[in-house]
Amino acid sequence: MSTLFGTDGIRGFANRYPMNAELVLQLGQAIGYYNKNKKNRNILLGKDTRISGDMLEAALSAGLCSSGTNVLRAGVITTPAAGYLTKHYKAGMGIVISASHNPYYDNGIKIFTGDGFKIGKRIEREIEKILFQEKYKKMRNVGRNIGKVIPLKEAREIYFKHLLGTIPDDFKKPDYKIVLDCANGSSSNIIQELFTELNINFKIINNTPDGININRECGSTYINSLQKFILHEKADLGLAFDGDADRMLAVDEKGTLVDGDQIMVIYANAFIKEERLGNNIIVTTHMSNLGFDETINEMGGSVIRTDIGDKYVLKKMLNINSLLGGEQSGHIIFLPYSPNGDGIITAFQLLYALNKENKRVSVQAGLMKKYFQKLINYKISNKKDLLQNENFYKLNEEIKKFFQEEGRFLIRLSGTEDKIRVLLESKEEKKIKESKKIIDKYIASLSNLNKDIY
Repeated sequence: MSTLFGTDGIRGFANRYPMNAELVLQLGQAIGYYNKNKKNRNILLGKDTRISGDMLEAALSAGLCSSGTNVLRAGVITTPAAGYLTKHYKAGMGIVISASHNPYYDNGIKIFTGDGFKIGKRIEREIEKILFQEKYKKMRNVGRNIGKVIPLKEAREIYFKHLLGTIPDDFKKPDYKIVLDCANGSSSNIIQELFTELNINFKIINNTPDGININRECGSTYINSLQKFILHEKADLGLAFDGDADRMLAVDEKGTLVDGDQIMVIYANAFIKEERLGNNIIVTTHMSNLGFDETINEMGGSVIRTDIGDKYVLKKMLNINSLLGGEQSGHIIFLPYSPNGDGIITAFQLLYALNKENKRVSVQAGLMKKYFQKLINYKISNKKDLLQNENFYKLNEEIKKFFQEEGRFLIRLSGTEDKIRVLLESKEEKKIKESKKIIDKYIASLSNLNKDIY
């Protein structure tokens, strides 16, 4: 049986399998079948700003309604908003149509449980089984048993109030000139309203979505745009979201990136000593810098690492009662406020933590020790065959020997694209460059390699 779900939902090129109208309609029917015996047959549905969202929303709605499921249409919302609103409206499940940080020509589907958590592998497998075995065809809802589409006109206002409620009572307006980069995505309006409501000094860029400019040379995955703007405006801080606003990265007054590791360090430095991080255990993934562990340990906390993906971070957090976890990419979970990475919540919690210390952003971000680190993407087909190649074991051993426990080599398959991602990390920058040459040579020897290496 084929597998649709990747690291974070289903994703692909819009209007091609699996993100075409035919498959998405059938997926809606399969999800409806999965929920057929549940008391609550309502499913919340949102989307980001990309042009294919309308098409896929219509197909998914048709599939759900034909299975007797009511669609609670929330319109353009962030991914974490979909999780929150699903629970708020007591829907059986929630769905957001988004390809997150990918270009506009991709799209995807992320599914939430009624509690607002992303579904796990068990539910993914059950939905896939219903879909591929065409079990949904057994359902023939007619007459009053057909589902309805119910617009949620107040959904955005409800989420707006939720976000305001996550801001601590002793939050003080920061004495910063702030630039917001919305990636022309689903945070474009709501973040502007929040900063205006709180009377914070800000400028906003990339907040005019037109369906095809989402994530295009802007936002958290193209930080150069914001870095240049910060220096030009002589601003103190930049905050960059991705297309669906489930992640956020920052830029300091010098135009330097402040990544998810550093954001968590700033927060930990402010609140470990105030005993506001519970057991002081922070969960991160294998992609985080090795210096993160050293820094948190020196602050009196500890770090546990888990698989890549915010849902795996959350699972580990729940297992060990951790209140803070996240990824270097800017997916950060503040568990008292949300079980999902939420870029807008992250932005305000970062501002709150920064205000605890009367120091520049660059100084606070500089608290974290950093090993030299390089992430390389190789565009490659048949990516799963790579790890089964006998020469890969030899490569792995060669790199380990090369670093001599003073660094590491990590390779993973992209869950959403035909790419492999290689992380190189070392205390010595020259070892990064030399080890990259070894890996480039190995990858180039594979017959299924495309030319793109970056």
